[in-house]
Parts: sequence; structure tokens; C-alpha cells
Amino acid sequence: MNVPIYKQALGSAFDRLQPELQEYFSLVPGSGQYGVGEGTFDVVGCRQDWLRPLLRMTGGEEAFFPEYGEDIPFRIENHAHQDPFGRSSLTARREIRFPGRTRIFQDTTSAERDGAAGARLVDYVGRYRRMVTDLNLSVTPDGKLRGISEASRLFLGALRIPLPAALDAKAYAQQWWDPAAGTDGRHRIQVKVIQPQIGVVLVYAGSFDYRLRPYAGGSSAQSFLPRYAQPDRWENRT
Repeated sequence: MNVPIYKQALGSAFDRLQPELQEYFSLVPGSGQYGVGEGTFDVVGCRQDWLRPLLRMTGGEEAFFPEYGEDIPFRIENHAHQDPFGRSSLTARREIRFPGRTRIFQDTTSAERDGAAGARLVDYVGRYRRMVTDLNLSVTPDGKLRGISEASRLFLGALRIPLPAALDAKAYAQQWWDPAAGTDGRHRIQVKVIQPQIGVVLVYAGSFDYRLRPYAGGSSAQSFLPRYAQPDRWENRT
């Protein structure tokens, strides 16, 4: 049965999400459609001036970036597919349009079978998928989705390096539907990436409209992912 990965992870709690969020997270491989969101980040990037030169060195990874801005337009695409290892996955590709430069931020979230518990989600970050985190989800009493990405592992060649808690950064995310935003309501998202030694590394918060589009050519293969949305390297280690 083709079940959305967020429903696999949340189980019956998925039905407590706001209806608009249930629709947002219901893409499945082979549907012939992908999701497109366009909106504005009220804030996005790294607020710490001293940290930006370090992030500039990792900008090519398409995971972190040194810029910071307010009222920055962005676009997100969500593609549900099976990864090359047969796992049901959701790849997100974000274009963040800073003045003078567009940054790409991409990741693939994959469902790993977790015995009787159902599935757990792991998130591979960046164009080379050199970092993976565990994605732990919950639903708030008012139907918002909360997620915490933690327990980062780095892949450097054949090495798998779990980051100790003192060095690891956690991402705290919340997404919800705001019926009062715009003319017909909008999705809202807030994310903070916090490292215990240095504080907030990355923040973004904003709102966006969202719609589904058919793939050009009508492809409905479960493994289909447009070439431009594919990473330079896949990873199956967790």
C-alpha cells in the first residue's frame, strides 16, 4: 500500500493534523504530481556575522548558506518518489532568492521500517547527502506539525561519524495552515537550527501558497524524480 511517509511515521496522529497539512504531506510515489510552494520568508539565514565566513565555505553543499535577509521570496518543490534503494522518500528543493544571488537548499526524507512501531524518518541534507539526521514528529493540540531533527551523522567517504551532543545542531520546525493569511489562507513555517555552543546557526520563517502540478510527460513511475531535483550523490547508510 502506497502510504505517505509522514503518515507512516505519525500513524493515527496524522489524522489530527489540520486538513490543509494532511493534503500537503499526502504526496506518494507514482502519483504523477509534485508540489510547488511560492511565498516570502519574513526572515531567513544566519544572523551571526562572525559565523558567515564559515558558512560561506559550505555554500556549495546546498545545505547551509551565509546570507541573511528579510522579506525574501522563495520557492519550494516537493517530489515523492522511491529512492535508488527502494525506500519511499520525499525530496524537497528550495530556491531562496536573496538580492543578487539565489541559494539552493535541498534534502531527501526517507522512511525506514522500524518493526512494530511502523516507520521512522531519516533526513539526508545537501546536494551530496553527506549528513543525515533523525526526524522526530508530533502533532500539537491545534493540528500543527512539529519536527525535531537531531542525532546528526556525517558521511566522509567510507567513514560514518556520529556527532556528539556537544557538537550536534538540532533543527526545530513547526508548520501549520493560517486561514487568516493572504486572501484564502496560506501555509506557514518556522525553523531554527541551534547548536548548543554557538546558538542559532540558521533561521527561516514565512508563509507560502501551495499547489500540485502534473509532471511534464505524465510520468507516474514510482522512482521518477526530475534530473534537476536529484542530488549529486545518493546515500543509504543511516
